[in-house]
Amino acid sequence: MKNLLFEFISKYISLTEDEKQILINLDIFHSFKKGAVLLEEGQKSNKGYFVLKGCIRSYYVIDGEEKTTAFYTEMEGLTPSCVLNGKCSKNTISCVEDSILTVSDPNMEAEIFQKFPKFETMCRVLSEEILVKQQLDFDAFKVSSPEQRYLNLLEKRPDLIQRVPQYQLASFLGIKPQSLSRLRTRVIEKNKNSVLS
Repeated sequence: MKNLLFEFISKYISLTEDEKQILINLDIFHSFKKGAVLLEEGQKSNKGYFVLKGCIRSYYVIDGEEKTTAFYTEMEGLTPSCVLNGKCSKNTISCVEDSILTVSDPNMEAEIFQKFPKFETMCRVLSEEILVKQQLDFDAFKVSSPEQRYLNLLEKRPDLIQRVPQYQLASFLGIKPQSLSRLRTRVIEKNKNSVLS
């Protein structure tokens, strides 16, 4: 798993073997079982997460109903807003699958930045990439129909269709599970007809 992280980092900066060993010694690699809650609504936290293997999701509970806002899979990171603003979390973060994550806090990050200034540059670039992606995803969600959202998901993140329970996927798309079933059937029928014609 450590190699997965180092491979990802190598896209941005190069690390010496000594630098890799320092990272390993920080004890940032942690395993979590499916269903494990990383952060509960109402809690305070200073932990940020990076997914090496598995899937985690962020959701709100509104009138007793879970509203999924995001899924994070391999090579995606999440810093909950409560880490940045120091307030209680308004959402919950949990593992959809057995997951291996790096877990860090601001003190650990400060130590890393002090030892490796190049990491700060990498994190800035990553933050900019994430911000742009989130803005594009948000805009696309706001202006698209449920069917367009589903087709977009099929195109950009098809793995989620197999990995995530249908009710969570429906919630993420902003529809009910029954509507998702109908939508899937409609899309499959359209694809069949286009192949036949």
